[in-house]
Amino acid sequence: MKLAGKTALVTGGSRGIGRSVVETLAAAGAAVTFVYQSNAQAADAVVAELKAKGYDVSAVQADVRNKGAADQVVEQFLEARQKVDILVNNAGIIRDSLLIQMSEEQWRDVIDTNLNSVYNFCHAVYRPMMSARSGRIINMSSVAAHFGNKGQANYAASKGGIEGFTRCLAKELASRGVTVNAVAPGFIETDMTQAVRNAAEAEIKKSIPLRRMGRPDDIAQAVLFLASDAASYITGQILTVDGGLTLGGF
Repeated sequence: MKLAGKTALVTGGSRGIGRSVVETLAAAGAAVTFVYQSNAQAADAVVAELKAKGYDVSAVQADVRNKGAADQVVEQFLEARQKVDILVNNAGIIRDSLLIQMSEEQWRDVIDTNLNSVYNFCHAVYRPMMSARSGRIINMSSVAAHFGNKGQANYAASKGGIEGFTRCLAKELASRGVTVNAVAPGFIETDMTQAVRNAAEAEIKKSIPLRRMGRPDDIAQAVLFLASDAASYITGQILTVDGGLTLGGF
C-alpha cells in the first residue's frame, strides 16, 4: 500500500501510537505533518529521526482542544502542502478516576482532548476534502467504547462519541468521495497503558486470545490500510484491533 503523492495530518504524533502512524504513513510515501501538545524536544527528535531516513515529515505545536488552533493548523498545512488527503485524529489522554471522585476538570480534559479535537480538525478539513472530492479521515477510538471499565467514564464516553461521530460524518461525506472510519485499539504497549501493564499485564494477556499486548505498529498498519486506495469502498466502519479481546467468552 503506497501513499506516494499523498499528504497526511496526524494529531498526537510525537509518541506511542501516533508516532508509529507518522512513521508508517511517511514510509509509505506520504508527506506528513503531525501535531504535538507541548513537548517540543520529543517532536523535534521524531522529525530528525524520520528525516534522516529520507521521509518528508514536519511537526507543529498546537492545542488540539482549541478550534481556532485547529483551523490555523489546517490553514498552514494547506499553504505548505496544497491539499490534505489524510487526516488521522489520534490525540488522546486518560484521566482515570471513579466518577464520585472525578473532578469536572478531569471530565472536561478528556472530552475536550479526545472528542472535541476530532470535531475541531474534521470541521477544518471538511470543505477542502469536499471540494477535492477525495480524502481519508481516520479517528482513533478504543475498545473502551465497547465495554465499561471502572474509573473510565470520561474516556469511554469520549471514545463512544468518536464512533457515533465517525458514522454520521461518513454519511455526510460519502457522496463527495471522502471516507471516514475509526480504529479501536485494545491493550497496546504505550506510555498511556504502562501503569495498567505494570499492575496486571499477566492477567490482561490471559484475556486476549492472541496472548500478547498489541504494539503501536499493529495500529499503524490498520491506519495505513484505511488511508490507502485498498480501502476506497470502506466507510463508516470501526476497525477493532485488539488481539481478540472483545470476543468475550472463556
